[in-house]
Amino acid sequence: MRQQDDLHDEESTMTKTDPTSDVLIIGAGPVGLSLANLLGMRGVSVTVLEALPKLIDYPRGVGIDDESLRSLQTMGLVEKALPFTTPSHIMRLVNGKGRRITEIRPTTDEFGWSRRNAFIQPEIDRVLFEGLERFPHVTVLFGHEVSSISDDGAEVTVSGTTLEGESFRRTASYLVGSDGGRSRTRKHMGVSFEGQSPSTRWLVVDVRDDPIGTPNIYLGGDPRRPYVSLGLPQAIRRFEFMLFDDEPDSLVEDDGFVEKLLADHVPDPLTVDIVRARVYTHHSRIAGDFRKGRIFIAGDAAHLMPVWQGQGWNSGERDATNLAWKLAAVVTGQCDDRLLDTYHAERHAHAKAMIDLSTAFGRVVKPTNRVVAALRDAAASALNSFPAARDYFAQMKYKPMPRYTTGAIVTGEPTDLHVRRSSPNKTSPVGTQLIQPNVVDALGATKLLDDVIGYRWAVLQWGGNPERLFSDEQRETLRRLGAVLVSVRPVVQMEIDQPQDADAVVVGDVTGRLKAWFDDRDTPVLFLRPDRFIAATALAQQAGTRLEELAAAVHLHADAAAIAGEQIPARAEIKEKV
Repeated sequence: MRQQDDLHDEESTMTKTDPTSDVLIIGAGPVGLSLANLLGMRGVSVTVLEALPKLIDYPRGVGIDDESLRSLQTMGLVEKALPFTTPSHIMRLVNGKGRRITEIRPTTDEFGWSRRNAFIQPEIDRVLFEGLERFPHVTVLFGHEVSSISDDGAEVTVSGTTLEGESFRRTASYLVGSDGGRSRTRKHMGVSFEGQSPSTRWLVVDVRDDPIGTPNIYLGGDPRRPYVSLGLPQAIRRFEFMLFDDEPDSLVEDDGFVEKLLADHVPDPLTVDIVRARVYTHHSRIAGDFRKGRIFIAGDAAHLMPVWQGQGWNSGERDATNLAWKLAAVVTGQCDDRLLDTYHAERHAHAKAMIDLSTAFGRVVKPTNRVVAALRDAAASALNSFPAARDYFAQMKYKPMPRYTTGAIVTGEPTDLHVRRSSPNKTSPVGTQLIQPNVVDALGATKLLDDVIGYRWAVLQWGGNPERLFSDEQRETLRRLGAVLVSVRPVVQMEIDQPQDADAVVVGDVTGRLKAWFDDRDTPVLFLRPDRFIAATALAQQAGTRLEELAAAVHLHADAAAIAGEQIPARAEIKEKV
């Protein structure tokens, strides 16, 4: 990775012809940094432009979920990030008397990680930033504020000014704006940003040396003043207090007012060590389109949501994870540009569902009318008397999981076969994420499934040898796709019928969870995308046909070069550019 200091002389003498990247990213927040890491892994040249002089160093997001940890695992950064997280973060909604209304305590780990985790965002952002040091074809330029954007159909050009007052101009094949809720990129695109920005404001206070010390989250549905109290890693605690209409934002500067708010929650508000105090408004908005021509938006630039489910940061990570492999496939000539249309098609609906969920949950927490609050408490008490209802909330079964019904997928199913009629699970897994249990590799090492597959396409077959499912011509299609063949077996069968293909691996189902997953579905052959979503399924005899359908669905070029190895290597011309 090259940073601004490395390019000082170049910036000072810059002409109208500047270094060109495959992808420009505006914004060095978590979405931009994640996207840059994933693109860097695929050999794509990237320039990240950030208006601020450095990374933001104060806490913002506080919750990271299992899907985001899986994305960090894909980037090879999860082990560096975990020390700044608290797994299995429990959230309790309490009423004005401190009595529990409901509790959210998910125990599931089907994606390989705890469903709910607290985290320190500046530390995770730093891990993402430092991860870019692995890639000489990725450049980060701080203090570069973009003022104009143009897309001529062949490339995108941005211009702006550095903190030193120097003008700059950059070009790229594609541009991604991860530049926040006030996104200049979104405004340039001219797309709508529908939703609401309610008048309700919250005073957020982060303190060091947690004066309470309890490890979890309390959402206080107190009609006198709704509040939030969150225990975070490294003994940080966050308080959030709803402000009333007659309380101006300037009260954040009033030490006496802040101390009064804290007095009901800490033993001694005069001695707390405040990191910062700021006023926030919870927005619920989504862009009408995430793509226009060669320009994309991601993260807060594409959608804003209230904090109640901790999904703002995570929704941005989903955007980056979805978009990265598609951009890489198009930039490297593997797939046609039409693949990029599936980004909006797949991400928009789920982002909207998360906004709606977060908005609805906020309505439960923040009523100030005592009668309404009492009715809420009574309804919650009644629901808690039913184990199924209590489990529905405790296990976060209400959370909408991403399920793509259109996009880079093939939805064909063997509906006319007996095996389909007798399957316990009638819902197709296409468009959902595959589970990620521990498996045993050929050397006997226990690993998470994704670590065996790598950041690439995969064809998984339960119990058989997938290299025998395809013709020579279809095997060439798999090579152009860059797919690894994965035979998933009971551990006791690992030594027999070894595949001969260099791009094939055998994994042992040491936990039995993969067999249980396949037992419930008539899908013994899976086509798995680099983002771990199931793109297509098949019975063994259907695998070749389904592959051909998938190649069409992802617009795979017939003349694309075969991809060898786990990652697309950085190309020589990329090194020349940077």
